[in-house]
Amino acid sequence: MKIICIGRNYVDHAKELNNEVPKQPVFFMKPDSAILKGNKPFFLPDFSNQIEYEVELVVKINRLGKNIGKKFAHRYYNEIGLGIDFTARDLQHECKSKGLPWELAKTFDQSAVLSPFIPKEEFDDLNNIEFSLQKNGEQVQHAISNEMIFGIDELIAYVSQFVTLKIGDMIFTGTPAGVGRVDIGDRLTGFIAERKMFDFEVR
Repeated sequence: MKIICIGRNYVDHAKELNNEVPKQPVFFMKPDSAILKGNKPFFLPDFSNQIEYEVELVVKINRLGKNIGKKFAHRYYNEIGLGIDFTARDLQHECKSKGLPWELAKTFDQSAVLSPFIPKEEFDDLNNIEFSLQKNGEQVQHAISNEMIFGIDELIAYVSQFVTLKIGDMIFTGTPAGVGRVDIGDRLTGFIAERKMFDFEVR
């Protein structure tokens, strides 16, 4: 099982981090040891002083595929969930400044929060999925799936050119603007429309 994460897939988020808006999808991987689910608490690691949340829609792959055509991509997933891509922003900035890969900032344990999944048939329009994140009861991120630079089917087609997709793989589809720091005692609650998807504490 692979966790494939898409970077810079919302224009406003790319701009808030002073990154160029990509012309092709940007992706990286997290190990399965990064998964945190069941509303278990997230424990701040001691190697970073700036852990930030990034809420994202997550697509679960349901069949084996390589070099998938965009027009067939809808056949390769049947569930959508919500996740957080936790990022050690200070480590990321340090690695970038030295021209080094920044896996350290993304791949650490518990850095991929996962909600339960919803069958895609329950959505009226996959291009109009509203999702949001609250921090301590205040909304900090909000988006609709049609605001993605690259849509779900396009992401599946692109990633599968390079990496064979297998049953159970998950694609974190990118975060909108509004990312920010978490501290001990914070509570993060994620929603797809009005449905609460996760609700956990930072310790």
